[in-house]
Amino acid sequence: MLVLSRKKDEKIIIGDSITLMVIEIKNDKVRLGIEAPKDVTVHREEVYAAIKAQSEHDNTNCETP
Repeated sequence: MLVLSRKKDEKIIIGDSITLMVIEIKNDKVRLGIEAPKDVTVHREEVYAAIKAQSEHDNTNCETP
């Protein structure tokens, strides 16, 4: 894992098309802005886990004719 330190309004560039920017730092929370192409999905970890679990559930319940 790469660990970087950034201050408010500083950015991190991933590849040629993804930019993360620190928008706000308040108490124990950091707000990030993410610019990415429309074909790149961006989710919070808990949302991604729920989507993946639902997808796996749907796949195990599919019947093959």
